[in-house]
Amino acid sequence: MVWSLLVANAVILVLCFVVLWALCLKGKDVTPVDSFWAFGMVVMAISSYFLADGLHERKLLLLGLCALWGIRLGSYMLWRWRDHGGDRRYVALLGKAEAQRGWSFAKASALLVFATQAPLLFIVCLPVQLGQVATQPPLGTLAWVGAALSLFGIAFETIGDAQLVRFKRDPANQGQVMTSGLWRYTRHPNYFGDACAWWGMYLIAAETGPGVWSFIGPALLTWTLIKWSGAPTVERKMTKTKPGYADYVARTSGFVPWPPKRSAA
Repeated sequence: MVWSLLVANAVILVLCFVVLWALCLKGKDVTPVDSFWAFGMVVMAISSYFLADGLHERKLLLLGLCALWGIRLGSYMLWRWRDHGGDRRYVALLGKAEAQRGWSFAKASALLVFATQAPLLFIVCLPVQLGQVATQPPLGTLAWVGAALSLFGIAFETIGDAQLVRFKRDPANQGQVMTSGLWRYTRHPNYFGDACAWWGMYLIAAETGPGVWSFIGPALLTWTLIKWSGAPTVERKMTKTKPGYADYVARTSGFVPWPPKRSAA
């Protein structure tokens, strides 16, 4: 059951990415892949719900939490794309591939964006796949702790995103660094919330034998957010473009919320 579910989900995911890639070719903009990072995990949760024969209550809990997280984040990313336009990181990445390697937009986007995003998405959402397989045990304390952690994470990142949007809309804040609200306690409330949401879903899955092994999903997500494509990418850009960002970094926690230091070191 485990392998058949994973294979079926992999096929579904590849098909979704191929369709999305074809659509992105028309506008020569791959930014919508960021929205599908969230929506695609919801697709995996839904397909697992219908394909797996696990405990119904656990399946429903995982599906509900994943849908709440994914629809919220995916909709936000979709709005940001429509409001701000294409992501300059992708423009630079694909432009470099064309200039230095002679790759077409189609080839560069397929290999450098879609072929990397798909396996990462599949691995990160392992808790909502493997957690829906087993029929036993019933939901226990660990699952409810996980549900609470996941809801906390979703709320935390939602509030952080809303605070940042409101801050950026104020013309008086142009060129300034967001240092209030949740951003006073962590430089990346959205990333911290993401990690909490997925570690919470892992705890629900971990009550089952197959689900225990899905820890690689939230572990990979946390690593990418802290060490790879998340915080490091944002902070390199912010340090170059925001004069006060270095001071903000010096006094503010990089991930886990913590009271800020009194003065820069």
